[in-house]
Amino acid sequence: MHKIAEPGGALLFDYDYVARRAMESLFRTFENFSEGTFVVDEHARVVWINKRYAARFGFSNPQDAIGLDCEQVIPNSLMREVVTTGKPILLDILETGREPMIVTRLPIKDDSGRTIGGVGFALFDELKALTPIYAHYSRVQTELAAARRSLDQARRAKYTFASFVGTSPAAQEVKRQARRAAQVESPVLLLGETGTGKELLAHGIHGGSARAEKPLVTVNVAAIPDTLLEVEFFGAAPGAYTGVDRKGRVGKFELADGGTLFLDEVGDMPLALQCKLLRALQDREFEPLGSNRIVRADVRIIAATSADLPALVAAGRFRADLYYRLNVLTIELPPLRERLGDLLPMTYAMVEELCIKAERQPMGLQEDALQLLAGYDWPGNVRELRNVLERVVMLCDEDSIDAAMLAPLLGVGRVPSVRQFAAPVVLPTTQALPAAAGEEAPTVPAVSAAPTQCYADAMAQFEAAFLNQALDACGGRVAEAAERIGISRAAFYKKLAAAKGR
Repeated sequence: MHKIAEPGGALLFDYDYVARRAMESLFRTFENFSEGTFVVDEHARVVWINKRYAARFGFSNPQDAIGLDCEQVIPNSLMREVVTTGKPILLDILETGREPMIVTRLPIKDDSGRTIGGVGFALFDELKALTPIYAHYSRVQTELAAARRSLDQARRAKYTFASFVGTSPAAQEVKRQARRAAQVESPVLLLGETGTGKELLAHGIHGGSARAEKPLVTVNVAAIPDTLLEVEFFGAAPGAYTGVDRKGRVGKFELADGGTLFLDEVGDMPLALQCKLLRALQDREFEPLGSNRIVRADVRIIAATSADLPALVAAGRFRADLYYRLNVLTIELPPLRERLGDLLPMTYAMVEELCIKAERQPMGLQEDALQLLAGYDWPGNVRELRNVLERVVMLCDEDSIDAAMLAPLLGVGRVPSVRQFAAPVVLPTTQALPAAAGEEAPTVPAVSAAPTQCYADAMAQFEAAFLNQALDACGGRVAEAAERIGISRAAFYKKLAAAKGR
């Protein structure tokens, strides 16, 4: 190492000399251990190439390659791109007439930073040298792709309008309004008691809209502490508060860009955040916490609440301007006790789904169980119904469900007596006619007796009795009963629901 004497006896080191020797040593090391090395000038013409590399491309004398364009010496070379852009290509695969090579390319610059040439090293002549790195890279890429698919799937609609089971007038009206809401871009406000299916309907609206291929992002306002809601909605800049991720945090608004943001239990939103939400809805832009960056997001809002929003507005707990902004298309979901006509098909569908999930044979429903379910008030609505049925499927070892199994789960002490839903068929009276010799006298409706009911009612009662008999014969299992009488399961559900509603 060069040393320079200073007055007083101190020694100064020549750092530039050390740096130059380090570069020369590094170059020699690469040149010795690599499969090939060559240098070009600023016009991508070869100024030096080692003997091994020259021989690989057909030059027995390396001097014959000097002055030629790099592409003439090494086909597919990208050294011209390096000297043109001044940017390195650190790791690449060079296709040759033989085995592909792993190469790296670096620009050479003068003291002013101008690119005056480039140097390339062929590191390996077999790709297997990078097998461990490539395997790790491939595994990471596969895991990343799987995580993205999982995240995309999680942010897609899980339910459709068909998931909202019901043929009652109330259910049909809800689905009609929801289908109309799916065709427009206006905000939707879903109102109804807890457990009536507001989230399910929100998924259906998103899935039926033009935004179906974009994210559906859900925020349950009631489940997040007030202090974290702003970050949850709008994100945060790096270091905005203690514990924030080093890269910052992306908010739900930004995640839902191009798609739908579902605000569940929006009535529980604190007033301070309501103002910021209103601005984001009006301007379609916002600033993450602790940032001066403006983020623009095209988001469609679906809000839901079980609270009485007009009462909250009157009490000063919910901003009137935000209420009017959200209350454009309003859909009120009726409680289950107001659409008991849907209880039967809903119950059968849930039991069948839960039995499949539990990997057991489908369970039937006895008449007294249906009577008990129909007489219950269902304060928890469809969610409570599913909870009760899931528990009985899990706990019951029998092939069919009766009222005695359901009563403890519903908190009912006395099991009601069985009442047949379908009335007995009333047949017209008959009288004997004269018979020919050797023939049995036929019977026909009596002319003098008037029918007690019209034809349509009689046929409806007969169909109801017929369906119930088929269901009883199969232990309450709809799929088996439908197959036995030769109709589809969906048709059986529909006819049975219609019969119960009469």
